This record gives sequence, C-alpha cells and structure tokens, in this order.
Amino acid sequence: MAKIKEIERTPNPDAMRFVLDEPLTNGTTRSFESSVEAEGDDLASALFAIDSVINVYYVDKYVTVTQDGKAVWSELLRKLAPPIREAEPQMGVEDDSEVHVSKEAQESDDPRLIEINKMLDEQVRPYLLADGGGLKVLGLEENRLKVHYQGACGTCPTATTGTLYAIESMVRRVDPEIQVISV
Repeated sequence: MAKIKEIERTPNPDAMRFVLDEPLTNGTTRSFESSVEAEGDDLASALFAIDSVINVYYVDKYVTVTQDGKAVWSELLRKLAPPIREAEPQMGVEDDSEVHVSKEAQESDDPRLIEINKMLDEQVRPYLLADGGGLKVLGLEENRLKVHYQGACGTCPTATTGTLYAIESMVRRVDPEIQVISV
C-alpha cells in the first residue's frame, strides 16, 4: 500500500503530482489519456472512475493526475488519495516500449531522430518528469518532428509555448531546418 509523502502543484494548474514514500514502478512509466487506455491498469482505472480526471501519468514514486478544470482541487484531492494509497507496487510490469517514442520513430534509421531522442532523454525528459509529465516522440517526417506531451505537460499552457520553443532550439542544433510540432 502506497503512502503519500507530499502533494505538489505542477506548472499546469489542472494537474497535481503525488509523491509517494515507496515506488509503484521500478523506472516503468505509465501514461493514460482515457479510461479506455487505462483498462487493465488498476490504479489508472480507479482514478479515471473519479469525475473530472482526464489524464493519469506515473513512474517510480510519482503519480500525476490531470483534471478537466471543472473540479475544486481541495475536493478532488480527497477523492484521489484513497486509490493512490491503495495502489500496489508494479515492479514486474514491463515498460510500454512506446511510452517515450512511437514504434514508427523507434524503427526509423534517421540519424537525426536517434540524436534528438538521446538529447531529449538527457536534457528534456528529466525536467518534464520533475513537473509531473513527459514527452513522446511520434516521428520525424522530412523536417517536421512530431511530439506529444504527457501527464501534466499535456494540457499545460507553458508546454505549448516555452517548452516547445526550447525543444525546437535544441533540435535545431541537430538540423536547423527541423520544426517541432506538438500534437
């Protein structure tokens, strides 16, 4: 049973991050954008059963829940806490191979995409995780890099402006012609 150590605000006013005493996963990231996607995951399914929940993202000892902006956080937090406390560790669960990079992007032999993913792993994803979210690379078509924000970053106003601009600046060191598109 998970014990909630802290509840932290994220840069996204519609997302909160729960910090647990013990990890739920051992480095495995889980990201869900609907109750349908959450089928088979007890924690995510329980959280989506609560009105206003639109996104569940968790890794190690961090659980981020995003709401639709209609709920009052003080009331919603009281509903979210029990399923998080009751969550069982999932140490044996394998990482979704597409949680950070789509299958299409993984199969690409474009050296630019390989370098971009390495850069994102080292310089971007750790910071997004600290804010309760992540980033998935969907693909590189010609000079258009498609990315998808996860967790708290998915509906965060700064993700689609400041963070996207910073990622594009970094990516342009690999190829100055690349444009980054958030989808």
